[in-house]
Amino acid sequence: MNALQNLNIEPAENAELRKLLQYNLNQKTKPVGSLGFLETLAMQVGLIQQTTTPQLKAPVMLTVAADHDITAEGVSPAPAEVTWQQVKNFLNGGGGIGLFCRLYGFELYVVDAGVNFDFEPHPQLIDKKIRKGTRNFLKEPAMTLNECDRAIQNGRDVVASLAEKGSNVVGFGEMGIGNSTPATALLSVYAGIPVEACAGPGCGLDESGVRKKAQVIRQAIEKHGVSERPEENLASFGGLEIATIAGGMLEAARRRMVILVDGFITTSAFMAAYAICPAVRDYAIFAHCSGEPGHKQMLDFVGGRPVLDLEMRLGEGTGAALAYPIVQGSVAMLNQMTSFGEAKVYNVADIRGQ
Repeated sequence: MNALQNLNIEPAENAELRKLLQYNLNQKTKPVGSLGFLETLAMQVGLIQQTTTPQLKAPVMLTVAADHDITAEGVSPAPAEVTWQQVKNFLNGGGGIGLFCRLYGFELYVVDAGVNFDFEPHPQLIDKKIRKGTRNFLKEPAMTLNECDRAIQNGRDVVASLAEKGSNVVGFGEMGIGNSTPATALLSVYAGIPVEACAGPGCGLDESGVRKKAQVIRQAIEKHGVSERPEENLASFGGLEIATIAGGMLEAARRRMVILVDGFITTSAFMAAYAICPAVRDYAIFAHCSGEPGHKQMLDFVGGRPVLDLEMRLGEGTGAALAYPIVQGSVAMLNQMTSFGEAKVYNVADIRGQ
């Protein structure tokens, strides 16, 4: 696939830099390790940027939208029209993502990867529509390999443009009625988890609805099979927004950007990116643990520790936006918190070492 050429994602790990960062963290006026996961985040951002003094610049939120013909199988209680209606809402600054992006300083862009609607041009709308929704993957692959490739490339192109404008932080969210179904399929396929063990309610299915959803996914997997090539699985079961996000994450890692991963659907895109190039893991901060049951299974599979656990399952990128101030705090702590030497405070760790 052409979109996967020239990725060249380097692992963020650097043993010498890690030692320097750890030394700096240990010199802060606190017991060693007492800021817990905040120190881990500071270390990660330093390694991503390959510096002991990382800076977070021009954070951008990409909420990627698309429709899904799998909704014809009754896997979502919401009508498909909600996708385009919510896109318009976001463009007007509405919804959870509009609010939290304003509150926490994100530039919000909505990417139309495949919404079944024709939008008027808008300065915050990025038109990357490939087709008006994926196909019903119970009957045929959701995307052709070419369409999937184009979606991945679209994600790469959007993130490349943002990076060239100066951003080094990108959050990903999504909007698409029915998209918890492809996300569940990808979880099952990539992690080898039975569908019945990871299907959830999405935007409001009852127990019988969840059972039907699992049955539809299982039948689709039996029909198409599981490929050894992760991009083929993405094409068979994914969504245009999911593939676009996966491409964006790969490009963000290539450019050493901090990646803020939102909830269940966004993490399914991360699973695709991770299957394609495991080094992307070094650049990802997992914003929260969704209330959707399968999300914890995703996080466990990729070894991701969530920053927050607020029982949220809204999507849109809301969890990524909410987690960002904590990432900011970790970087500020590394750069600005006084050291023992600066504060003329005895370092207990040094005394114990004498």
